[in-house]
Amino acid sequence: MNKLISVLLILSVLFFSACSTRGKRVYNSHKYSAPKSYSANKSDHSSVMDNKTYSHPTMRPYVIRGIKYYPTVVGVGDEFDGRASWYGPDFHGKHTSNGEIYNMYDMTAAHKTLPMNTIVKVTNHDNGMSTVVRINDRGPFVDTRIIDLSKSAASKINMIATGTAPVSIEILGFESKGKKKIPTIAELKKSPQKATISEFALQIASFSKAEGALKTQELYDNTDGYRTVIKDMENEDGRIFKVWLKGFKSEQEARDYKSQGNFENAFIVRED
Repeated sequence: MNKLISVLLILSVLFFSACSTRGKRVYNSHKYSAPKSYSANKSDHSSVMDNKTYSHPTMRPYVIRGIKYYPTVVGVGDEFDGRASWYGPDFHGKHTSNGEIYNMYDMTAAHKTLPMNTIVKVTNHDNGMSTVVRINDRGPFVDTRIIDLSKSAASKINMIATGTAPVSIEILGFESKGKKKIPTIAELKKSPQKATISEFALQIASFSKAEGALKTQELYDNTDGYRTVIKDMENEDGRIFKVWLKGFKSEQEARDYKSQGNFENAFIVRED
């Protein structure tokens, strides 16, 4: 009898223990380093993007939802405008595009085309507040958004409640793995930071006669600092004269400018 009671007690303990675990979500446990902040002082970051980063797999073109993105080399001081968003708990603990573990409390961000480990200053145009983050992920894959901030970075510029905000991004430098040193003048001259992987343009018009293309080129040349060129091409119907607006530093810059609607029916072209 005593044995039967003991067995029943053991079974009841196991049953209630199993019930108590139902409905609980299991999370992967990752060891996070202490959140790292970044300085807005440009001298704290390398002004040269090392050759290893320049040829890293994260600089290869990639396709998301049928759209091809071309990571672009940028230079210190380059600036871009757009809307920022932020991402948090749903991605916390998951891998970023460069293989790191996303920590929503760290000062990081996602960008479609900037090199990994680019240090950028993000300024919220609604309130003038700014913060400095390191790029370690790809996104946000929405045409109207330029950068996806970590939760902590978004809180620094007071945009958690609004979800998005108009911002400007300034390239401060690059964080390199290993020993850092101040680059020499010779190294700066050899730096690929001003090189472009490919050149993007906006086709704003096309004509069967050169006269129309010439008038359009003259009318819109130097619009917002961009230059116009005429592409003389052949198709099955004969010669065609296309007018391109050039001077964009990246695909994202071209997309952001196109979204302003200054040119009806314009579309982005790529010149290798």
